[in-house]
Amino acid sequence: MPTRPRPACQALCLLLIAGLAAPLAAQHAPDAAGSGAYDADAAVATSQAAIGRPLGDYVLTDSQGQAVRLADYRGRPLLISMIFTSCYHVCPAITQHLDFAVKAGREALGADSFQVITVGFDTPVDTPEAMRQFARKQGVEDPNWDFLSGSAETMAALVDNVGFVHFPSPRGFDHINQVTVVDRDGVIYRQVYGAAFELPSLIEPLKQLVYNRPQPNDPIGAGLFNRIKLFCTVYDPNTGRYRFDYSLFVGIAVGAVVVLGIFALLLLEYLRARRGKRA
Repeated sequence: MPTRPRPACQALCLLLIAGLAAPLAAQHAPDAAGSGAYDADAAVATSQAAIGRPLGDYVLTDSQGQAVRLADYRGRPLLISMIFTSCYHVCPAITQHLDFAVKAGREALGADSFQVITVGFDTPVDTPEAMRQFARKQGVEDPNWDFLSGSAETMAALVDNVGFVHFPSPRGFDHINQVTVVDRDGVIYRQVYGAAFELPSLIEPLKQLVYNRPQPNDPIGAGLFNRIKLFCTVYDPNTGRYRFDYSLFVGIAVGAVVVLGIFALLLLEYLRARRGKRA
């Protein structure tokens, strides 16, 4: 395991924990009994209970009408966002903010480091064509981001699997706003809440999944380099972007100079002492 993270990294961890503990930014929804009150605690409990579950190998349809299996996405971390295409406000806002976060994540972690799928859960309406138009309207052009639809039976199983809470409403649907983070083995790792979440709440768990687990085909030294990147890729709130913090290497260099200086002084003293004995 790497050495303890520096204060900047510890601050990011605290920010991530605070983000998960914060209240949900979800649309108002009636409860299952139709009382008109949204039970946020129950929604969070349902969502959080999905963490640690394997993601089922559901067969969905991409925006070109081709069948895809969720197992095909294994091997890299996966983000899952659930929307309905007839939504005119919240779902577009969710997708546009996720697009912003994904771009920041690709910049920090690598263009091919993770995958994204947006799934339309309103099965009669969210056809491949509707999903394609929705992606176009939101300006999403990421090659590692697919917009998927599926049958009612498949969708019912998927939303239950990922802990996605939604209800019919006069506006179409009210639903919890969440992005589900799945690890490279297809296990649900984290839930990120809100239509406009803070970048670290999504990129920090992605960073852990991308950098904190070596792969069998990684070159020699890749594990150490990934550990360095894990703790040195930090969020800068002043710029709203991630950057690589070189201060670790500066500290190592300064430490090495100090150690070498002390060694040189000791060597000089030793040589002087030997000359004194000979005289």
